[in-house]
Amino acid sequence: MSKSLFKKKTINPVTILNQYTQVRFKKDYPRLHRDTDFPNFDYYRKDQFKDINRTSWNSGYSKQGITNLIGFVGSMCAMYGLKSELTHFLTSMSAPADVLALASIEVDISGIAPGMCSSYKWRGKPLFIKHRTSNEISIEANTSFSLLKDPETPEQRMIKQQWLVVIGICTHLGCIPIPNSGDYVGGFYCPCHGSHYDNAGRARKGPAPTNLEVPSHRFLSDNVIIVGE
Repeated sequence: MSKSLFKKKTINPVTILNQYTQVRFKKDYPRLHRDTDFPNFDYYRKDQFKDINRTSWNSGYSKQGITNLIGFVGSMCAMYGLKSELTHFLTSMSAPADVLALASIEVDISGIAPGMCSSYKWRGKPLFIKHRTSNEISIEANTSFSLLKDPETPEQRMIKQQWLVVIGICTHLGCIPIPNSGDYVGGFYCPCHGSHYDNAGRARKGPAPTNLEVPSHRFLSDNVIIVGE
């Protein structure tokens, strides 16, 4: 068999490019859907804005009054919507009616004898209401501020001097003090770490740094106190 049959044929690459490569030029972009016309909104435009060659940016500034009115009305609507959302949000965070009912307590103090201290449960905490005697009132009325850890006068802590209203939690580590005990007449004593309070609920000895807390309260009558309102 002739070797010429197996001779490799050489092809010039330039010849291939000339035969199969076509470079096309087009002035405008091609319209793929030739049956679809471009939309024309001239019917909706004002006459002075139809010719795009004569229309310039900021042409809308000629309608300043309408622009300001629309902006003002939109701002008012946005502010009203924001106010409504904030109102709903804050309302959802408020305490329900059953919790509000327990937020305050009315106490009939007519049955508390002079010198006695009654305990009540208020907001999950012990509440002490003490009926101070005239002797206890006179003793603490003359106490010097230099003897007090957290100086307060009895008038600052009590609406009526014969009635002391405090939260029965020691200000040291949260134990419950014992009424009518300790080193001070008619005072309070905390058995956990030895804090002493006088009959006005003021810290006098031991590790307690501050006085017993006085909750907000007022007298509805001579015999009824409302606490926590």
